[in-house]
Amino acid sequence: MKLKQILYKLLFPLIGFGALIWFLIRVIPKPSRATYPCMRVAYPVASGFVIYLLGLAASAFAMGKVKEHWKNSRYWAMAGFLTIALVAGFFAFQADKPAVYANTFYLDTANVPVGVARGIFHGRVVWSRNPDATNENCTNDAFGKAYYLPANTNIDIVNDMVTNSILSLTGKSSVREAWDTLFIYFNMKKGKSAVGYHSGEKIFIKTNAVGSTVVSSNDHSLSNSLSNYTMARTSPQPVLALLRQLINVVGVADSDISVGDPSCDVQNEYWDIWHTEFPNVKYIDHTGGQGRVKSVSGADTSIYFSDRGAILREGASDWSDMSAGNPVTGDKIWTVIEQADYMIYVAALKVHERGGMTLLGKCNFGSHSRDNAMHLHMGLVNPDASLPESWSKNVRFGFNKYRVLVDLLGHKKLGGNAMLFVVDGLWGGPGANVPPVKFQMAPFNNDWPSSIFMSQDPIALESVCYDILKAEFTSDKHAETYPQMEGVDDHLYQAADSSFWPAGVRYDPERDGTVLGSLGVHEHWDNATDQEYSRNLGTGTGIELVKINNTTSVKDQISKTQPNVFVLEANYPNPFNPSTTIRYLLPQAAHVDLSIYNVQGQCIQTLVNAYQTGGTYSVQWNGRVNGTAAASGVYFARLNTEGRQGAQSQVQRMLLIK
Repeated sequence: MKLKQILYKLLFPLIGFGALIWFLIRVIPKPSRATYPCMRVAYPVASGFVIYLLGLAASAFAMGKVKEHWKNSRYWAMAGFLTIALVAGFFAFQADKPAVYANTFYLDTANVPVGVARGIFHGRVVWSRNPDATNENCTNDAFGKAYYLPANTNIDIVNDMVTNSILSLTGKSSVREAWDTLFIYFNMKKGKSAVGYHSGEKIFIKTNAVGSTVVSSNDHSLSNSLSNYTMARTSPQPVLALLRQLINVVGVADSDISVGDPSCDVQNEYWDIWHTEFPNVKYIDHTGGQGRVKSVSGADTSIYFSDRGAILREGASDWSDMSAGNPVTGDKIWTVIEQADYMIYVAALKVHERGGMTLLGKCNFGSHSRDNAMHLHMGLVNPDASLPESWSKNVRFGFNKYRVLVDLLGHKKLGGNAMLFVVDGLWGGPGANVPPVKFQMAPFNNDWPSSIFMSQDPIALESVCYDILKAEFTSDKHAETYPQMEGVDDHLYQAADSSFWPAGVRYDPERDGTVLGSLGVHEHWDNATDQEYSRNLGTGTGIELVKINNTTSVKDQISKTQPNVFVLEANYPNPFNPSTTIRYLLPQAAHVDLSIYNVQGQCIQTLVNAYQTGGTYSVQWNGRVNGTAAASGVYFARLNTEGRQGAQSQVQRMLLIK
């Protein structure tokens, strides 16, 4: 027995008693504290200690009865109590084993966020929905009738949806200002200076074009069946709306933007929509030809899978057994991804028979340069796509298992290089390779989902989409119930918080010795009717879901969707000279201290030191310290508040340039 195990057994009664008292003292006065992280750790230890005491007591009582019945020659009764003593003793001594902090205690519990929220507004996910964006009568049942054609998707409404989402995501009133803020925020998070987009920097918009295999380099008609033609994939319209903003508003050169899914092709119908308006954009195509840019593999392995060959395999040639073949430890990725300064994901809203759902992480199954993604499927929950009546030996349900999606979302040139995450939910798919279906749950009400989801936090965005897919794809609504498989969101817990990583796995997709930190925040909504998260409720620091519908103006929506926790926004302009504006929001009255600090951590100027009522405030710093102009360099605005929600603090980095 290892020394650590011996010490644990000796200390278990003391630790268990302390955990029990701590749990009772904290939870009895306020039951909602049972969901706090510290209580989730104390609970299994405390409950194990209670089982331990009950087992000992029951065993001692039964042994007393054994002696009594032995003396009186009542052997059958003696045998019964002996059995009770042994069983109770077994449970007592099992209880003192190190606690497995089982996710089952709080997985799927509403409004229990894990991880560190990202974004200008931390954890904000914008959900824009307009039923008029899609043709309710679209049949999608023949060539020339596909959902993605202009007759079935209204580009003007999609433009408005994307605009509303960008403005609401950033809290800005103009598209140009919103994009500047996104670029500045991303560059600062990457450790660069607080600057926006620079001319010549490359942007790659990554789509999900699964199934778009064309006839040849001389014929970009889809080569397969009608099912391929109508298969759910990223629609061209949200991408076109993004191109219009980046090129026409931000001023990015056409030739500095690439679009596509390098493992797939740009079929004619997509080409006609994109190329007609922006002929100089590079449209990345696996086959190449007819003006498309043929995708090229990087020369060296770029991503290394953190299972280190233990899980991922090449797979059987017929896709029936993903555990077959040799171990896979790494992949090359496409050069268009390697060379990108910024990535923008536009994934499709779909469920998936192997992964439960296919969103941002799964979109990266097309980012490597192999012929197919078979080798990655053992990192999912149902690798062989087997059905419940015949589950294969390879099912990997549950939690704390190696999930390849964490490596993909965390890799520095994939999810780690994305400045914006979008999920195209105009048309939702019930499977990996099938046409879209109408959603029955509210607010869709048996219509196409007609939605666009957007966030700077990929984990928060996938969490919201997962909650929707899990609520929609139930046995009473659809035959496809893949989101109900246990462990579909295992990768989200692991991407959010390393305490959920499986034993022996350290996610380090660059294999440089630096493991991943939190990639964002994960939680589940309160219920499928209200669809609110902890920031909406003002109860936590998880997700804030902002809903935009077709009846609300953009300006009204921005004013109505401020978070329910205090926010210190990024100053604007940034960099600045000579002055900049600092804006912050208080959800309720509090004492406010807004001060400027230098890089040595010294407070050099206090801008606000007062008690303020709830509301939105703007303060200008003129770049001076006690009347003297401050030197060029990095400064920090720090907002401290003390109110009914307790003490809170946020910091924004500022750059003064002269």
